[in-house]
Amino acid sequence: MRTLHGKTGRLVQVWTVGATALHLYYAGFGWPEPLELRALHLMLFLPLVFLLFPARSTGEIVEVGEGEASTEPSSYNTPSPLDWVLAGLSILPSLYMYVNPLLIYERTEFLTPLTMPQLWLGILIVCLIIEGVRRAFTPILAALTALVIVYMFTAHYLPGLWGYRRMSLDHVVETMYLISGRGVYGPLMGISATLIAIFVTFGAFVRLSGAGQLFSQLGEVVAGRSAGGPAKVAVISSGLFGTVSGSSVSNVVSTGAITIPLMKRLGYRPAFAGGVETAASVGGAIMPPVMGAASFIIAETTGIPYKSVIIAASLGALLYYVTMLIMVHLEAKRLGLAGMAKEDLPSWRTVFSNSHLMLPLIVLFWALLQGFSTTFAGLLSIGAVIVLSWLRPSQGLRPGQIVTALYEAGTMIAVVALAVGAAGIIVAGLTTTGLVVAISDIVQNFADGSLWKASILVALISLFLGMGVPTTPAYLIVSVVAAPILIDLGAPMLGAHLFVFYFAILADATPPVSVTAYAAAVIAKADGLKTGFEAWQLSIGGLIVAFAFVFTPAIMWEGPLYQTVEVFGMCLTSAIFVCIASVGYWGGHLGWLTRMLAVGIAVAIAFSNSVAVEIRAPICVVLLVALALVWRVKTRGESLAPTG
Repeated sequence: MRTLHGKTGRLVQVWTVGATALHLYYAGFGWPEPLELRALHLMLFLPLVFLLFPARSTGEIVEVGEGEASTEPSSYNTPSPLDWVLAGLSILPSLYMYVNPLLIYERTEFLTPLTMPQLWLGILIVCLIIEGVRRAFTPILAALTALVIVYMFTAHYLPGLWGYRRMSLDHVVETMYLISGRGVYGPLMGISATLIAIFVTFGAFVRLSGAGQLFSQLGEVVAGRSAGGPAKVAVISSGLFGTVSGSSVSNVVSTGAITIPLMKRLGYRPAFAGGVETAASVGGAIMPPVMGAASFIIAETTGIPYKSVIIAASLGALLYYVTMLIMVHLEAKRLGLAGMAKEDLPSWRTVFSNSHLMLPLIVLFWALLQGFSTTFAGLLSIGAVIVLSWLRPSQGLRPGQIVTALYEAGTMIAVVALAVGAAGIIVAGLTTTGLVVAISDIVQNFADGSLWKASILVALISLFLGMGVPTTPAYLIVSVVAAPILIDLGAPMLGAHLFVFYFAILADATPPVSVTAYAAAVIAKADGLKTGFEAWQLSIGGLIVAFAFVFTPAIMWEGPLYQTVEVFGMCLTSAIFVCIASVGYWGGHLGWLTRMLAVGIAVAIAFSNSVAVEIRAPICVVLLVALALVWRVKTRGESLAPTG
């Protein structure tokens, strides 16, 4: 992303701060009519993409926004004449929609002919979104968006389920541009303009308030002195920071700049250090109560109350991070790594002195429980960040810092709005042509009524669609394409949505397209692909949790309490065996045969749902006791072994 200076920098800053502040105003005093809001939202933020992101880049990964990364310009930080032209043109399609909402509403879909201006403006907005995505993200999302457009024009040539009737240029443009219920200005853009805009801004204010440092200090106090302390600090601090951030790359840059060098200094391999930070940062989006705004979006798309969503997600998030902590602990033991020195750790008194920075989260939760709208609760939380930061005048947010927070939030909102626009095109293309139904039929035919087979295919689809896409748009796409498949086969609605959400998140830590891993690799000075593989291995707990949402609803606190305890214990036991197999250590180094046996046991525990919980639970208890005895014997044997 460019760093703009001079008059251009000031102009862009004023525009961005004003656009962000306008959304905060609407959150407090009421939102405009939906189509006007969506058009205004894209009109204000899309031009920023062409001014902040160059057409060509050097390939250096930097933070830009909601879970994504971009590149620095090859030679200078000044927008080219073409960039200014594209920024100006990007205003026109949205301005037309903003000025003429009644005209759009009064049209009869696919019967009222398009005017020439409407046709060209529709073509323009689609082309600009594809080019913007190519600049700000990766060519993968741009190619996927373009592929959907090409499919709409060529579907009549394809056979069977893949085919669709011939679509004219007017039909395609109308679908993408002039129908308020789908396409670029559909409901997804409304989510971007309200929920995402407010909570991205909340995350920006939390970062500048110093809460990130508080999370790191808390992690250091809790786990810093144990074996592999810095890695555990990264896990804890990134989980806490990620719930409000909504950006895995932002997590890596904020916390990884401290934890990754510490891990390397302690003795962790660079790729492993980067992988720890990547997996921990990606997982922040699954951590209640905010889940990077995803909790509100899931509630919005499913109609399930917010409180039910975060309760259902709580044990899964806990299991994800407990698994990571076990993994880094075993790696530290395998390498013989110690913890951090006592003199390098903050005191509990220091942590408590900054604990007021956690209060905005409490304000948010309180406002939601009181029945305030989600966006107004977010606005109250932003105000709480500013006010509470002044409990310690030395840390109080000053006007300049508030402007900086609004600017940083605006640049992230611009990137998210762009990605959501691309998601709107993809979803509109897939639903209009019936490809969503075709994919569902193909998966269900292949699965032959088996929820297991279908869930594996849906997981692969979600990983593919989530590659190179920010977390929120990735979920919005896969929730339309993949979640209904599982629901039709009997999976609970919330479980199905959490399943695809988890895999949309894990796509950001899955090679070869793992943007967050490449960002961490830059800090760790490691190979990006190796870092991605380490991150995927460390996030294996997410796979166990995701499948549990579909097959064992008790993990979502459904049913009697004893069943929830039993299911959580089984998932944890399975995760422990996966960690043992992955690291190859349990009180001593393990051979490949033992590691493969551990994998087999983990799979048997996690996926033998045909066996009653009442039978599997005692087996898990026996296995855990056996593991404890093996650890005790092996570690005692190592301590008694001669040293020289």
